[in-house]
Amino acid sequence: MSEILILYYSRHGSVARMARQIARGVESVSGATARLRTVPPVSADCEKTGPDVPDSGAPYVEARDLKECSGLILGSPTRFGNMAAPLKYFLDGTSGLWLSGALAGKPAAVFTSTGSLHGGQETTLLSMALPLLHHGMLLVGLPYTEPALNTTQSGGTPYGASHHAGTGAQPRALSREEETLCQALGRRVAGVALKLQ
Repeated sequence: MSEILILYYSRHGSVARMARQIARGVESVSGATARLRTVPPVSADCEKTGPDVPDSGAPYVEARDLKECSGLILGSPTRFGNMAAPLKYFLDGTSGLWLSGALAGKPAAVFTSTGSLHGGQETTLLSMALPLLHHGMLLVGLPYTEPALNTTQSGGTPYGASHHAGTGAQPRALSREEETLCQALGRRVAGVALKLQ
């Protein structure tokens, strides 16, 4: 069985919804399964610590999740064209995995959600890809052979799945094309992971 780790940070739920669609894509591939994990928030308040286990949703990631996975799909909301601080903070602590080469040669992909349509989706995806390249991972994108990439009026890029959530109090639901592209990304990473085993 090829296990694909879907690791994300989600502040308002849009990235978590994308992660679940990506997991559906992974699990549609025979011989593949998805492992959903998140990272804890970071705070400038150094006196307060967060709970060891999130109140709801995916459990917090551990180093063993990365060691055990056959592939990694990384997700974050966009913060000024970059990944959110909690995900960056976690990745900054993976030097041991980098030194051991634990992720080298495994397939990886990225996904994001933004408040505005041109709010830095592609730069965020590229910012998440950089540490994956340093780990020696094999990046998998979304080619234009995916029909939804040619018809989407919201999110979707060749660099990875994306979603335009809007800036209102209630985030926009994923469009049909965004869901399709999330699932396609999951299928592509799972397929590559199985071929590499």
